[in-house]
Amino acid sequence: MEIAILLIVVAAIFVTRAVKIVPQQTAWVIERLGKYHASLAPGLNIIVPFIDKVAYKHSLKEIPLDVPSQVCITRDNTQLQVDGILYFQVTDPMRASYGSSNYIVAVTQLAQTSLRSVIGKLELDKTFEERDMINAQVVSAIDEAALNWGVKVLRYEIKDLTPPAEILRAMQAQITAEREKRALIAASEGRRQEQINIATGEREAFIARSEGEKQAEINKAQGEAAAILAVAEATAGAIRQVAEAIRQPGGQEAVQLKVAEKAVEAYASVAADATTTLIVPSNMTEVSALIGSAMKMVQAGKTPGA
Repeated sequence: MEIAILLIVVAAIFVTRAVKIVPQQTAWVIERLGKYHASLAPGLNIIVPFIDKVAYKHSLKEIPLDVPSQVCITRDNTQLQVDGILYFQVTDPMRASYGSSNYIVAVTQLAQTSLRSVIGKLELDKTFEERDMINAQVVSAIDEAALNWGVKVLRYEIKDLTPPAEILRAMQAQITAEREKRALIAASEGRRQEQINIATGEREAFIARSEGEKQAEINKAQGEAAAILAVAEATAGAIRQVAEAIRQPGGQEAVQLKVAEKAVEAYASVAADATTTLIVPSNMTEVSALIGSAMKMVQAGKTPGA
């Protein structure tokens, strides 16, 4: 009975040491008699008890690694306090186990030295503008060396770039001056545009007034021409009516009477003027002669149309 219990215990120990269940996204490195033997994949695995042992356990997930803050010197001899975060992943468990005694420390140190090297090639202003380029160069430098450690560097991100307090004050003063300069330029551009708008408005108003005056003169001239034409047409019509009336029977006698009336009215108006001296001809037959002359003129004007 005791032997059976002992055999069961030994069998349980053998099974426990022989059966290994590896979690997902994890790799276990097996050594056989102190030498690398295999890397166990996720799931159920069987090893030889007391001969094989699990030497290393690696996570195959993406690992974020906080890179400690450090002082970097730029090309123009300015000190910067820089820290960042590195993302990497174990791709080869065997190399991660035997390529470096501590691949996490190795990657961290390499990230710091690569960052110092990249920033040392740039001036202060460029370090703030070229973050993407800095990140890319750090990743390239680390990834090339990390292949021997079974590690794949995915990306590097700078978290903070902090210059000294004096540099910060100078940068703030520069930014303030630049903003004031832009404000002055914007104000001058506004005044310039205002003057242009005023000049343009005055020019357009002057053109509009001149066009209006021109059109008014044209309309006035057209109105005067139409008035003159209407007066001429009315005068011509009146003359035609008078001529027609003269051709009618008794027309000449009416003209003689009208001429005589006008002559008498003329003499009367002259006599009524106190400032005018009227000399009455001694021979009144001259008046009748004047009327006769007028009638001859009327008949002369009538003859061509007869």
